[in-house]
Amino acid sequence: MTEQQTPVSPADAVPGSWVLRAPGWARPFLQLSRYDRPAGFWLLALPCLVALALSRAGQGFSTNDAGLALLFIAGAVAMRGAGCTWNDIVDRKIDARVARTAQRPLPSGAVSLRSAGFWLLAQCAVGLGVLLCLPDIARWVALGSMPLVAIYPLMKRITWWPQVWLGLTFNWGVLVAAAATRGFIGLPDCLLYAGLVFWTLGYDTIYAVQDLEDDALVGVRSSARRFGSALRPAVAMIYLCSIVLCSAAGYIVSGPIGVLMALPFSLHLLQQAMRADPARPSRALSLFRTNRDAGMLLLAGWAFIAATS
Repeated sequence: MTEQQTPVSPADAVPGSWVLRAPGWARPFLQLSRYDRPAGFWLLALPCLVALALSRAGQGFSTNDAGLALLFIAGAVAMRGAGCTWNDIVDRKIDARVARTAQRPLPSGAVSLRSAGFWLLAQCAVGLGVLLCLPDIARWVALGSMPLVAIYPLMKRITWWPQVWLGLTFNWGVLVAAAATRGFIGLPDCLLYAGLVFWTLGYDTIYAVQDLEDDALVGVRSSARRFGSALRPAVAMIYLCSIVLCSAAGYIVSGPIGVLMALPFSLHLLQQAMRADPARPSRALSLFRTNRDAGMLLLAGWAFIAATS
């Protein structure tokens, strides 16, 4: 297949995505960046925004916060796209052997390896532009995530816990936002970061249920494979750790109201854990996507505190 031909929509894409209506030459590149799977953009941006809200709880938002929020969103879009492109470059041979990923642009031939490399560089350039707009200390903190991003695609080959590495990577924005707003990283920020790492471990374990059979055949490791039939109680314990750590962060900054405003987020995670089922991979994707709503609940709760301070 040449780059001008219309690629097949991947199995886990949002049905009827706007990407399918984009010009034929652009579709494969948009699919490389997962624009037809927007949940990941939310899950990368939300930790930044939640940390911003937490840092302002008790003192109110400042006039610069809207601009910072826009930078975090733009950076999340650029770097999530770049990260997915890099992941697909590294994993192209494995993806060709897995049913859910076989129609991605690189294994399907819709995009050449060289073109994917240029697309990766273009997205990194946008990310660099965002980086240069951040305060100095936040720039240095943001650069600290680069080794995590670069090594992530290799984790599924060497450990049963690539989801933990994803959590460390996806939630690095908490530390960037803390540095940008406070000028330093404090205990509440570290607790929030740890809590959201557990959140990612939970939701990405659920996501990995879709690939249990294929991963076993090709030798790819995941927390979902490691937990096996004990996945539901394992996810419940993981989410409980997330709830405790995030609530502790909220308590340190805002007292009991910080915990109360995190309650909807907590309840959302617990209902996910109750519905998670390794025997029902068709449910895994829909459960995973609801984590956008979970993150929005935490953001809304702590933003309310900041807005009324």
